[in-house]
Amino acid sequence: MSDEPKIKIEGEKFKAKDRVRADRTDELYKDIPEGSTLMKIDNLHVVYRTDEKETIAVENFTLDVKKGELISIVGPSGCGKTTILRCIAGLLQPTSGSVYLGDKLCTSPGSDRGMVFQDFALFSWRSVIQNVEFGMEVAGVPKEERHDRALRYIKAVGLEKFADSRIHELSGGMKQRVGIARALVMHPAVVLMDEPFGALDAQTRNILQDMLVKIVEHSARTILFVTHSVDEALYLSDRVVVLSKRPSSIYKIIDVPGSRPRDRTSPEFTELRKTILGYLEEQNVME
Repeated sequence: MSDEPKIKIEGEKFKAKDRVRADRTDELYKDIPEGSTLMKIDNLHVVYRTDEKETIAVENFTLDVKKGELISIVGPSGCGKTTILRCIAGLLQPTSGSVYLGDKLCTSPGSDRGMVFQDFALFSWRSVIQNVEFGMEVAGVPKEERHDRALRYIKAVGLEKFADSRIHELSGGMKQRVGIARALVMHPAVVLMDEPFGALDAQTRNILQDMLVKIVEHSARTILFVTHSVDEALYLSDRVVVLSKRPSSIYKIIDVPGSRPRDRTSPEFTELRKTILGYLEEQNVME
């Protein structure tokens, strides 16, 4: 019999040192080196069918995601960006194709993939800290530990003075900070962000972009980020994936040079932005 401990992410996780807790699924993939492939998305194909017709939304989408990188996905409105993210999250079953996280086939939602939605998706009857604690509460994290961790992440997103506030008392930007803290505090292997700053004003959007850059630099998280903004994609990302018009497939993949934070006014940034906008125009799209 092997002496290697069994890895479990269900049950009384916090009572056994040889188990990986549901609130720390990044530990499942600690043996994958930074910069190596963490997630493989292979030939994703999604067809929506009704009684009258069928619509091909995504066609042959294939992408390897490296551990510790931030990838932005841009493309035409309605081309299937959110559909791809929902398939990765396990919220939507693809018609064909597969998503692997390490050697695990992802066919349903799991705590190894954290999701940040555009519409916040917070619990209005809970306070800020109670929202951030929710996932850990479900995972069975002891009360004192989840409280301390929630406070650390609330501070990281700049809301320490609002920890006990109710959701209706917050601005849109503050609500999205809560959503980001709630996803990150669980230490998922991959964070999925679906246009998280899309509904915010320009100033708040820039502030939250800088906040996310700082969090990424200090935590080495792996993030897939859907956005309509080329500027935002270049400012945040290691790579930018440009999608074709529907049925959606990968049109171009752009490596973004230079370390973060980036200078939006630099000639290199401006030229790369112009290049990606050109690709989008080839797909009959304006930013």
